[in-house]
Amino acid sequence: MSTLTDIFHQLCPLCRRGKIFRGSLLRGFPRMYERCPVCDLKFEREEGYFLGAMYISYGIGVAVICVFAAGMWMLTRWSFTKVVLWGVLLFVPFAPGITLFSRVLWIYLDRSVDPERDR
Repeated sequence: MSTLTDIFHQLCPLCRRGKIFRGSLLRGFPRMYERCPVCDLKFEREEGYFLGAMYISYGIGVAVICVFAAGMWMLTRWSFTKVVLWGVLLFVPFAPGITLFSRVLWIYLDRSVDPERDR
């Protein structure tokens, strides 16, 4: 359970104390630290490292849009096209948060598979 809490708090996967992002999403799209401010773990191991995070973000995004569209359809019985368009529109405000969340998930997943590389 603590790993899930650390993922939601966007903490370093190694020391679990340092933050991954500088600032909060509430004050604009935050930049990532290059290295953990506490243990100096390098977050982006190589160029194009977060390509895997894009796949995670895409999957979460499609799932959220499907949930919104299904909910709209159950409430209104509108046409498929209309509920999908509304699902996409309702999803847009969540896109930045899902992007950050998917990056954190990718870092945790990658560190669990190959923990010692590029320390």
